[in-house]
Amino acid sequence: MSTAELFLREIKAVFSNPALLLTVFGGVLLYSVLYPLPYVSQIPREQKVVAVNLDNSQFSRTIMRMIDATPQVSIVEQAHTIEEGKQILLNNKMAGMLVIPENFYHDLLLGKSPSLSFAGDASYFLVFSTVLEGMAGAGQTLAAKVKVQQMVMSGQALPQATMHYTPIKLRLHALFNEAEGYVNYVIPAIFILILHQTLFMGIGILCGTEIEELESSANSDKTPYWLSTSSLKLVLVRASIFVVIYSLLALYYFGTCLAMYDLPRLATLEDLSLFGLIFFFSVAFLGIAAGGFFQNRETATVIALLTSLVIVFTCGFIWPESAIPKPVVMITDFIPAVPGIKGFIQLNQMGAAIQQVRPLMAQIAVLGGLFFILAIFSMHRRKMRYSRQSTL
Repeated sequence: MSTAELFLREIKAVFSNPALLLTVFGGVLLYSVLYPLPYVSQIPREQKVVAVNLDNSQFSRTIMRMIDATPQVSIVEQAHTIEEGKQILLNNKMAGMLVIPENFYHDLLLGKSPSLSFAGDASYFLVFSTVLEGMAGAGQTLAAKVKVQQMVMSGQALPQATMHYTPIKLRLHALFNEAEGYVNYVIPAIFILILHQTLFMGIGILCGTEIEELESSANSDKTPYWLSTSSLKLVLVRASIFVVIYSLLALYYFGTCLAMYDLPRLATLEDLSLFGLIFFFSVAFLGIAAGGFFQNRETATVIALLTSLVIVFTCGFIWPESAIPKPVVMITDFIPAVPGIKGFIQLNQMGAAIQQVRPLMAQIAVLGGLFFILAIFSMHRRKMRYSRQSTL
């Protein structure tokens, strides 16, 4: 069989497989909208909290108004005791609770350091940190106001007191996530994982479908085209077709989707293309190598679902790599998605040059070479096995 004829047969097999098309095109398009949708607002806002004002002074009510004015927190309930506040927090599923202790204003006038108490539901860390951030920010603003008033009363001019109420001023700037939101933080990495997993599943579904069709037509004299061509040619042609498809899908992800969610796009098209080709060929060879052992089309989907969370938590953007056991890191480094996510993020979100990701490119290329050899062996083994069965 000529190479051109094999290309046509492979393209027909890909675009006539409904399960494959739904996984590859449907999955990529659906997840590009479905996954980021709950996090489009970036960070939680106006989280409901209950306030327990045991001081009941004008100053304590000012504190409550300041906290309620923050974009993170909204005081929707008030309680007279801490126990009552706890019940409201639990029964109404509030995000947090503020407690202003007794004699708060009195202790403040005496020069003491009274404390505001904050509580929150830590089962949702993003919500919990947002509530604490809003309450702590209002508390720090109030403390600064009190400090400036004391300095003015001691004879210092207001402009100087405003500038020097604290010896150290902290200025925080998020370098690669200026919005400090969930979308900027996670979505670029998840998009790469989606491309990796759907590419693996698509090739696995194709390989599994071939075995199912062969076994269902065991009495037919017609020989499947993949049995009558060399394993090397089949691997190269199949991988090339999927790489072309996923190069177009990657343009949609790295172009349209990143622009739609206003995410950084710092890499040049040439750098993305070079890194992407190495990455997609490596994943394609991995899918073919594994697909040669699949007996049905569902196996690839099961494997992808079982490994997705493992990849997410071991590639370093959700959980720091330094906190992951070394043996786990060494094992997951054999998955192209792990160095792929690191490389794409460094190029596109952090503005790295292609030279700076060469170690990751080399790692993916070595993996691609290893999977290429395994893919040829896998296809040759499958062809020999079913060729013998067809002659019996």
